[in-house]
Amino acid sequence: MSPALRDGDVVLALPGGRPRSGAVVLVRWPSSPGQLSIKRVVGRSGAGWHVLGDNPDGSTDSRTLGPAEVVATVPLRCWPSPGRLRRTT
Repeated sequence: MSPALRDGDVVLALPGGRPRSGAVVLVRWPSSPGQLSIKRVVGRSGAGWHVLGDNPDGSTDSRTLGPAEVVATVPLRCWPSPGRLRRTT
């Protein structure tokens, strides 16, 4: 999710709620159930959500793994530099 997030960042994840386009979310992949990822919502995709990473050349996302299940929204980075994660759209 670079540049919005980097490895080692600590974030606040809020379960529930309905994500909107551009929101940062924690997702689970039906095609890879043991994997959790933080991605940005593009929109609804059938029974799941179409999500992408902020770095298209270095991201494994819905383009590869298909629709994702949103587990939580991620509104804030808590550490190392606290701040709100802004939507891109």
